[in-house]
Amino acid sequence: MAAQPARADDRVLRATRALSAFIAPFLIVAFVVLYGFPDQTERLFAWTIHPTMTPMVLASAYFGGFYFFVRALWESRWATLRLGMLSVALFATLLGVATIIHWDKFNHQHSAFWLWAGLYFTAPFLVALAYLANRRYAAPPRPDEARLGPVSRWVVGVVGLAALATGVTMFVAPPLMIPIWPWALTPLTCRVVGAIFCLGAAGIGTLIDARWVTIRLMMQVETLMIALMLVAALRAPADFATDRPLTWLMLVGFIGVLIGSASVWYAQEISPGKGVISR
Repeated sequence: MAAQPARADDRVLRATRALSAFIAPFLIVAFVVLYGFPDQTERLFAWTIHPTMTPMVLASAYFGGFYFFVRALWESRWATLRLGMLSVALFATLLGVATIIHWDKFNHQHSAFWLWAGLYFTAPFLVALAYLANRRYAAPPRPDEARLGPVSRWVVGVVGLAALATGVTMFVAPPLMIPIWPWALTPLTCRVVGAIFCLGAAGIGTLIDARWVTIRLMMQVETLMIALMLVAALRAPADFATDRPLTWLMLVGFIGVLIGSASVWYAQEISPGKGVISR
C-alpha cells in the first residue's frame, strides 16, 4: 500500500518534543555553571575560558536555548519552532566543527568535555532530522494570519543578516576579529562567540515568511539572551577594552535591538491594531 501523504496541519511531532525534553536539561545545567561560576571553568567546564565575559555570553545563549526547547514542549504549531530549529542546527554544527579544530584546547580528562563532545557531535544531526521530519507537516500561510509590517520585516531581516555575517566572519577568520573585539578572545572562543551570533540568522526568515507566528518565540529568546549579556557586561566591566570602537557599537546595537524588539512586540501584541494583516 502506498504511503499516505503527510497532513499539513502544522503539528509539532512527538519526536520533536522528545528531542527538546532531552536537550533542555543540558542547557540549563551549562547555564548555571557558566553564568554562576564564570571564573571556575577550569574546574567545572569542558575547557578553561578567560576572561569571564565569554563564559557568561555562552551561558546567555544556553539559557535562550533552554527557554526555546521548554516552549517546544507545548507549542502547538510547527511554524513557531521552524526558524529556531534551523538556527540551533547551525549553532550546534559550528560548535562541533570548532571542537574538532581546537581539540587540543579541551580538558579531555573532565566529564564535562565528553558531555560537550557527545552533544555537539550528535545534536546537529538530531535537530536536522527533527526539522526534516516535522517540515512534512508544515501548513501553508493562512491569509488571515498577522504579519510584520514592511519596515519591521526588513529591519528584523537585516539584523539577522548582520548577525550571520558577524558570526561567519568570527568563525572563519578569528585573526581578523580578535584585535577589534570588545574583550579578549582566543581563536577557539572567537569561533564559539561567532556561533552564538549565527543564532541571530533566524531573523532572515522574516524576509521569506513575514508571519508574526514564525518570529514571535525567537524574538523572546533573543531578548532573554541580550538582557543576560548586558547584565554580564555589568558584572565584568574590567574585561572590556573601552578604547575599541566596536565596544560601544555593540552596546548601542544591543540596546537598539532590545528597543526594536519591544516596539515590534507592542505593535503585534498590545496595540489596538494588533493582528492586522500586512502584506
